[in-house]
Amino acid sequence: MFANYLIGLREGLEAGLVVCILVAYLVKSGNRRQLLPVWVGVALAVFLSLAFGALLQFGSSTLTFQAQEALGGTLSILSVALVTWMVFWMRRTARHLRSELQGKLDAALAVSTGALVVTSFFAVGREGLETSLFIWTAVQATGDGIRPLIGALLGLATGAALGWLFYKGALRINLARFFRWTGAMLVVVAVGVLAYGIHDLQEAGFLPGLNDLAFDIGTTIPPDSWYGTLLKGVFNFQPDPTVLQIIIWTLYLAPVMAVFLAPQRTGTASRPRQPISGPTAE
Repeated sequence: MFANYLIGLREGLEAGLVVCILVAYLVKSGNRRQLLPVWVGVALAVFLSLAFGALLQFGSSTLTFQAQEALGGTLSILSVALVTWMVFWMRRTARHLRSELQGKLDAALAVSTGALVVTSFFAVGREGLETSLFIWTAVQATGDGIRPLIGALLGLATGAALGWLFYKGALRINLARFFRWTGAMLVVVAVGVLAYGIHDLQEAGFLPGLNDLAFDIGTTIPPDSWYGTLLKGVFNFQPDPTVLQIIIWTLYLAPVMAVFLAPQRTGTASRPRQPISGPTAE
């Protein structure tokens, strides 16, 4: 549940920041009449994300066991790739998110109302699709469809509330630092989903080594115990991983975490477009 709360919190806050930056920029620049197209784009993005999640859930239920395992494993690996890209992208752009979005909004304002809809749709839709995919794979990994969903919804609600507080100017935190440490925790969550995906592909017969266990500590940490359930819910812990799962787990976690936590090189900061007050990304 905590892992899905963390996913919902990050994605909800990202989407909330995007929306409040777009809204604040339109209001402060005297384009309040253009708010409706932005909200239309946001609504369409939310609808697409919900439809995508429903398609994953109901579409997979009609497949054979082997096809379900193959689909689950493939989507798990895809979601890990997307989340890895997302945490690195946010780490790199968190400090300059505002100026980047304002540039896109200026270009949309110069084109048409439809361009505003498209801009807000893609800005929010990316987070929504990532959230749907990652939460679906996390739910499949834990085998519990209720608590992970509740955790994700609570995280999204918290993220939306934080975004609203940023817009109102009632909350200021160092977003670069926030996304850095939540990103590190998401890398740990992602490696568990990756290991689960590898196991799915082994069960589907796409990868070898299903019966080659690295170890089995099921008697020490029973999967049905409270601490076993907690470890599975947070880290997708498995007491009897295969050798291939451990190899992939190590090859992903060690280099990705090292690169993610390494100090960033100081580059030339993006020049602010206009000295407009409002929510910032720092």
